[in-house]
Amino acid sequence: MIVSWNWLAEYVRLDRSVEELTERLALSGLNHEGTTEVGGDLAIDLEVTSNRADCLSHLGIAREVAVLQGDELREPDPRPAEVGEPVERLTAVAVEAPDVCPLFTARVVTGVRVGESPWWMRRRLETLGVRPVSNVVDITNYVLFECGQPLHAYDLDRLAGRRLIVRKARAGETLRAINGKVYPLSPEMLVIADAERPVGLAGVMGGLETEIGPETRNVLIESAVFDPVSVRRTARALGLHSPSSFRFERGIDPERTEWASRRCAELILELAGGTLHRGVIQVGSAERERPAIVLRFGQIGRILGVEIEADEAVRILRALGLECLERGPESARFRPPSWRPDLEREIDLIEEVARIHGYDQIPEDRRVPLSRSARGRRERVEAEVRATLAGLGLNEAYTYSLVAEPLDTPITIEGAQPSLRVDHSSRKKETALRQSLVPSLLAARASNEAHGNPDVGLFEIATVYLPRGETELPDQPTRLGMVMGGDFAEIKGVVEALVERLHVNDPVAARPLVSPLFREGHAAALSWGGEVLGYVGVVSEAWRKRLDLNADCVAAELELDRLVERAELVPAYRRLPTQPAVTRDLSLVVDRRLPWAELAAVVEAAAGPELEAVTYLDTFTGGNLPPSSQSVHFGLRFRHPERTLTGAEVDQRVAAVVEACRTRLGAELRS
Repeated sequence: MIVSWNWLAEYVRLDRSVEELTERLALSGLNHEGTTEVGGDLAIDLEVTSNRADCLSHLGIAREVAVLQGDELREPDPRPAEVGEPVERLTAVAVEAPDVCPLFTARVVTGVRVGESPWWMRRRLETLGVRPVSNVVDITNYVLFECGQPLHAYDLDRLAGRRLIVRKARAGETLRAINGKVYPLSPEMLVIADAERPVGLAGVMGGLETEIGPETRNVLIESAVFDPVSVRRTARALGLHSPSSFRFERGIDPERTEWASRRCAELILELAGGTLHRGVIQVGSAERERPAIVLRFGQIGRILGVEIEADEAVRILRALGLECLERGPESARFRPPSWRPDLEREIDLIEEVARIHGYDQIPEDRRVPLSRSARGRRERVEAEVRATLAGLGLNEAYTYSLVAEPLDTPITIEGAQPSLRVDHSSRKKETALRQSLVPSLLAARASNEAHGNPDVGLFEIATVYLPRGETELPDQPTRLGMVMGGDFAEIKGVVEALVERLHVNDPVAARPLVSPLFREGHAAALSWGGEVLGYVGVVSEAWRKRLDLNADCVAAELELDRLVERAELVPAYRRLPTQPAVTRDLSLVVDRRLPWAELAAVVEAAAGPELEAVTYLDTFTGGNLPPSSQSVHFGLRFRHPERTLTGAEVDQRVAAVVEACRTRLGAELRS
């Protein structure tokens, strides 16, 4: 924000040097970028943070200076004389998109004389780097830089139907802007139109066909409020930015809109003559909710490390425009002014008190009391996950949430929707919000392979973005992704080790999974009691070729929330067994399509209460087995809690298992 020293002096007393003033402003949050002399004036360049849109004007900076100096702000009070017939007889305004245009005002001045602006106005605009055009156009720019409210002036006689309509652009419409360029419009862009065509881009730039020219006699003054997101999207989509869009994108003071319209009309009457018609057309409301904020005086000293009297804190906040609604001995309630939507919490008020009181007044050696905070459940589980996976040889990775087209693939195809996209990402290729961590980790593994590190194992804890519809925000679950070399058994073993480290007692069920990321027949979906835990599998050949991966690799992706919910951070005591275990191995010939989970369930149901574990060992196909069959080799471990099992008892249990598998699954004991 460039400020004119001479212009600023109209609103506040400047009895100190520019160096002293800019240093004090810098200490209050407005950093000084530089000062340049321009034709007997000083152009002061101040850095204004995005949350302080109220300082994007001379009145806003003057308000800060007045508070810092304890002076009075001299603000103009525009009261232009209205003598013409009612404005409603000359024009009309319709707002068809009130959600992105909550307030629109229009005034009409007839009989103006367009010409050159007076030297003082030209000089002030030139100090800011703005080229003077004509008195009417310069006045709209002058008021913009004076109070921060963008305005636009239309030649009323060149508006078809002599009316304005605020609406979304229609397919195929274009606009020739005042810079002479023609811009194609899309239906999500908000435009100002007359009865026939768009005549301006709302909040961005006006149109050439209705601009003020030497022959203009009747002027319509627009002063409005537009949605910041709508303005930002339009400006970025067209690559068209202006001082108006810069301010609308950061949010303007809606209670300044009508003031700016009156101020513009007053200056037009003064510098261009004419007749201001009675009244103003106003569509919408300037009201904005401003919840009260409670300030506890004791918190000021606790947070800043220096005591500031309650009276002084109240004085500072009142000087900044906050309304003190209620005050007690320990606290006070304040309502922020309309130009400070960034004030939302108690800490915001404490910061305001600190910066006006002076950060330089806070002793550097003052101790600020601190207290330790305990890690929450999620942090503790994440720490266990990281320690376990690092101990198993995996390295933690951090990859981008935005991915390019080759990595834009969900881990499951069931119910998947197209990924959300960011049209104007600073990374031009990475425009999709990822739905899975595995593709990004595979790309990282491929990069490691290319640099001579082929055996790297990677894991990442991060958010994915699952679309829920065009108008709803996406689901954003946190997931744990893993990629490593090896086969299905190895990645399954990593997941089992992780579940065991978190002391989860619930059995994990698996079912076959069809996924574009995994090899067919070598992937599984994991669940706990019907709740999805995640997915494991061998990476498909197609994905290895897509990413130039040479070695076979496996991957897993787990729902971190499920692990957090079921983890036992304090493991329960379990008495060690006092009786010996008895083990048996079985090889059963079963149908080739039979999943292990179904076979294990039948075994567990038939083996009796002494069965301690059933462990998958191997699968054999070929040889003398029919093509439709497979031999599944697994182990059984039996143990009685109070005595030693006899061989006969165990043989009886094994025979029951074989009979149950034969009856229910058609299995045969392999000789």
